[in-house]
Amino acid sequence: MTATQSDETDIREELPRGASPAGRPRWFRDTAAILAAAALLLTSILVPFYGSPELKLNIFVLAPPLFGGVEPHGNYSTAVAVAIGLLVIAFGPWVARTLRWRALLAVTWIVGIAWTLSLALIDGWTRGISTQLDRPDEYLPTARGVTDIGRLISSFDSRILDFQPNSWPTHVSGHPVGALLSFVLLDRVGLGTGTRAGVFCIVVGTSAVMALCIAVRCLADETTARRLAPFAAVTPGAVWIGVSADGYFMGVVAWGIALLAVSATTDRARIRAFAGIGAGLLLAFGIFCNYGLTLMGVIAVATLIVARAWRPLLWAIPAALIVVAVFAAAGFWWLDGYHLVYERYYQGIASKRPYSYWVWANFAASMCAVGPAAVVGLGRALRRRPIARREAVVILGLAGLLAMALADLSGLSKAETERIWLPFGAWILTTTALLPPRQQRFWLAAQVLTALLINSIVRTHW
Repeated sequence: MTATQSDETDIREELPRGASPAGRPRWFRDTAAILAAAALLLTSILVPFYGSPELKLNIFVLAPPLFGGVEPHGNYSTAVAVAIGLLVIAFGPWVARTLRWRALLAVTWIVGIAWTLSLALIDGWTRGISTQLDRPDEYLPTARGVTDIGRLISSFDSRILDFQPNSWPTHVSGHPVGALLSFVLLDRVGLGTGTRAGVFCIVVGTSAVMALCIAVRCLADETTARRLAPFAAVTPGAVWIGVSADGYFMGVVAWGIALLAVSATTDRARIRAFAGIGAGLLLAFGIFCNYGLTLMGVIAVATLIVARAWRPLLWAIPAALIVVAVFAAAGFWWLDGYHLVYERYYQGIASKRPYSYWVWANFAASMCAVGPAAVVGLGRALRRRPIARREAVVILGLAGLLAMALADLSGLSKAETERIWLPFGAWILTTTALLPPRQQRFWLAAQVLTALLINSIVRTHW
């Protein structure tokens, strides 16, 4: 069956337009999901302004629930972003159905890069890209001062705590040594300027769209992956992929999951081994970039459950242990760093940010990054049994949500989750493949509009 014929079958599966198995019209349930999300977002905006002055002061964001300030702005790149969005809305579903698979992956990535760059440049080249990673609290200024990589790793945890003369800056101290090491290596190979490192983060971060499509193709089928592609290309999360290190982290672990999916579904022993090793290396390196990425284990387990295969662990686990062993031999023990970061976390504004607000407002912030189409897709994943081949995106989407919930309950995520939870939100985005073909353009328009409104009204910190 061709992709076009399969899509026609999918349309028939969505018909008739009457009641769902639960007895309510499908449009009613989709509308309910959007209204619930809108209510959560509106509440997260209004509560700080109508709550106590202490709450408004201590949430430490000026455009709740997003980290940034309300400052409408725009320039030539606004028009570029609108043009890209309109092209994807008009032609994205058709291109996704008709283009050859490898060409589709390349086009999706290229569009994702163009979309992310156009959004970042709405803030101007300097603020939007070249200085984002060059601020004093970011990685690059520190990375340029590192002269001995071995000493950096072995002494890293001694500088995590604050209120000492040689404390690491905020972002450096809040992450394992792999995050800073990444930027030290970028500096060593000539990519240590703000512009070059920023573009690097965009390129790696947006490559996650290919990883998502490959994983879904392996675990579901090609038609489902094709339905995801346009939504992956113009995700609202691009507002924070360009430019933040979390976009880079997202790309690293997304490819780890994609390789795990390849390893779990291939019949070729050599590919299974190499993909399993690659998955273990990337996912393990991910936890040395961001402590919270240990929760990618939830999505990794979901991947193996969907594939009904555990053999990749024979390759992935030893590879992951090698990464842990290398860092330990160099002098950085992950658990020691984690306990010190927990203490550092409450040395700063996190000790004042009210958990009673952020425990639910975190989801409102992250919802802005996944967009309304993913909200509806997640609603569909939660409410009814999917068509058999789409079980994969249901499980992956729910795994992404579970990872967010666990991060939230830890108490170590208070604000900025629109950026920090990008690696988890990417897998919620896969549920957009559940949207029927006849609605794709409408929901693509909603995604594009969400990104444009956020990037043009809020001056985000990233």
